[in-house]
Amino acid sequence: MRKSTAQSRRVKALLIIGLCLPVGTLLFIWLLVMPDVTALRATNPTTTALMEARLSQAQGHKIKRQWMWVPLSRISPHLRQAVVAGEDASFFTHEGFDWEGIKDAALYNLEAGKLKRGGSTITQQLAKNLYLSSERSLLRKAREALITRSLEQHLPKERILELYLNVVEWGQGIYGAEAAARHHFKKSSRDLTADEAAWLAAILPSPRRYDPIRKTTSLTRRHDRIFKWITRGSSQPPQLEPAPKSEPRPEPDSERESDPELDQPPAEPPDQEQKGGYNESPTAP
Repeated sequence: MRKSTAQSRRVKALLIIGLCLPVGTLLFIWLLVMPDVTALRATNPTTTALMEARLSQAQGHKIKRQWMWVPLSRISPHLRQAVVAGEDASFFTHEGFDWEGIKDAALYNLEAGKLKRGGSTITQQLAKNLYLSSERSLLRKAREALITRSLEQHLPKERILELYLNVVEWGQGIYGAEAAARHHFKKSSRDLTADEAAWLAAILPSPRRYDPIRKTTSLTRRHDRIFKWITRGSSQPPQLEPAPKSEPRPEPDSERESDPELDQPPAEPPDQEQKGGYNESPTAP
């Protein structure tokens, strides 16, 4: 009887090892191909996973990419504040994950009965935009979490914000603050007013659906809350609600012309000690 029990245990152990070994090997290989985010300290990305995905989704249709890299010092403090207020009010204090925001989003979605609000931080969004697909799976979320921690460990907050503001999608084929400012307001991102910055921040949750020129009710409400927060210096982040899916998608403006300067490749970040480099801190909200 004891011999039979011992054999049974050995068989179970072998089965467990047989199952865990390939899984462990796959995880090890998966971790080995994790991106080296330390390169981002001194080098700007020349493309992102999101840009490549959009190109693939175009299925042969030519979509002009508008993108021009600018250092953080050349982006309006109003826009820096507005984006942090609208996307991640705890950006300068958390370490990559806003647990309170995740909890609030979960409660909101539970009450709504559907997934309407996310709890992703700016760093999480950057990790996804730079390296990951839009696939919804536990493995992708796990990889996103690991990349997020790596970004926070190896890059200062100012550099993370600079990267985010330069690669985030701001409309069809429009990436980064400079392209967004020129496309929507015909000016450089450094010259954006608080009102214009709040409009750009307001469309970020759904930049291909909404347009700061064609204002919807929910978009206006979101803008007003962000604008109020960045102009009055409120200590509490704005209470933002996701835009309802029922609102019509604005038609694209075919009369707007793209700026030829936006075709320039991203410039390398300046030396960290150089004035105007990415170590210049934005005005934190």
